[in-house]
Amino acid sequence: MTDAVVVGSGPNGLAAATVLARAGVRVRVIEAADVIGGGARSVESPLPGLIQDHCAAVHTMAPAGAYWSTLDLQAMGVALKHAPIDCVHPLDEGDAAVLHTSIADTAAGLDADGGRWSAAFGPSSRVFDKLAEDIFTPMLAVPRHPFALARFGLVAGPPPTWVARFFRTEKARALFLGVAAHAINRLDVPLVTGIGAGIITAGHTVGWPVIEGGTGAFTAAQVRLLDELGVTFETGRRILRREDLPPHDITILDVHPRDAASILQSELPDHVRRAYRRFRSGPAAFKVDFAVRGGIPWTNEAAHHAGTVHVAGSAAEVVAAERDIAVMRRMPDRPFVLVGQQYLADPSRADGDTVPVYAYAHVPAGYRGDATAAIVAQIERFAPGFRNRIVAARSRTTMDFAAENPNFVGGDIITGAKTPLQFLVGPRLTTQPYDTGVPGYYLCSAATAPGPGIHGMSGYNAARRALRRAGIREGVPVAPAGTVAPSPAADLLVPVR
Repeated sequence: MTDAVVVGSGPNGLAAATVLARAGVRVRVIEAADVIGGGARSVESPLPGLIQDHCAAVHTMAPAGAYWSTLDLQAMGVALKHAPIDCVHPLDEGDAAVLHTSIADTAAGLDADGGRWSAAFGPSSRVFDKLAEDIFTPMLAVPRHPFALARFGLVAGPPPTWVARFFRTEKARALFLGVAAHAINRLDVPLVTGIGAGIITAGHTVGWPVIEGGTGAFTAAQVRLLDELGVTFETGRRILRREDLPPHDITILDVHPRDAASILQSELPDHVRRAYRRFRSGPAAFKVDFAVRGGIPWTNEAAHHAGTVHVAGSAAEVVAAERDIAVMRRMPDRPFVLVGQQYLADPSRADGDTVPVYAYAHVPAGYRGDATAAIVAQIERFAPGFRNRIVAARSRTTMDFAAENPNFVGGDIITGAKTPLQFLVGPRLTTQPYDTGVPGYYLCSAATAPGPGIHGMSGYNAARRALRRAGIREGVPVAPAGTVAPSPAADLLVPVR
């Protein structure tokens, strides 16, 4: 029987373990932390009775991925929930840009830019099931749907600041650049738009869902599935070198490229080792979990109904804040802050009138200051009286993120700077980014294509590559008795409205 070791239990590690175990491989998952899940888990709330997400919170891209199409979410007890509004970007004086799942509803609120928004994102959203087959694979692979990918590239390729010029109104520019800022990097270079364009396009197809009971509920369901497949787990053990691994035939590394270089050391080809060690981490996140009585008192009414609120101000402010953290490496006076109100989609996370609020600011890599006051001030700017409603709060610094997860170097929660080259090829220039150059060893962390998220596609792709090279046929998911077999990816998508 073939034995495999998966190092790291983030979404990609668990996806890889699933693919391998379904093929009849005996799998052992080894995790450095004391808990499974990496960034895809729930954490202790600052107030008992509330449910908070640790890192991954809103899952726009995951439902369209091929890995999720192999999962019977209903049988696993996983439910996706949606807030009434996907995302709101407040502006000063009480106005706001509003992003709906429906592209028509979004366009209707963007005044003179409604038609331009529909032209930019409508065509790709209508064929997102096909587009997903290409954007969830390595960028240098031969595309299956070249025309759909080329159309998407018209928006995803140029720098976000260039794309923003296509829009005439401040609302549309701010809304677009706010989503583009999910790349946590400067917004004036090519290809960075790919992340924001992907989120917008997927969002106009599946919305911005959260997982009922917290993101950790999905990880727990995956662990139950893997238990049924005979996968074993070991936590609290960090693999530092190849000799630390048990006997095995296949190894999947859900680790930072620099850690992969340390584990494999001289076994790596020189050019691969150099590339892994050169891999750059990006700017960081500073997060605060709040317990808020009565919710946030937003000035704009739509923000009261939005699962995500981008607290960043004008388009120019978004660009300046991201440039500060990525280029100048200084803390902005007014940082980009993402606020999560997941309880609007999933009321089980709240406790009566006291609700959990998730907020993080983009900060320089390794920032050692306390950004709590800056986050509160930014929210207060668009929701006067917010600080008076805070019942409890707990901050998570960049160093906390790095200590909890070795992949989050310096607090970089997306595992690698999304510079044009790293966004395009990941840790090294190759058509096979999961191969390490050492037979039987594969890299699958979010540093590899298609990047961060709980879609698990890096792990899914790496494990399938490992099976092919080992000459092992992939297993076919079998639904438990009395359940419905998994739907294909396209069935998880809803029509653009």
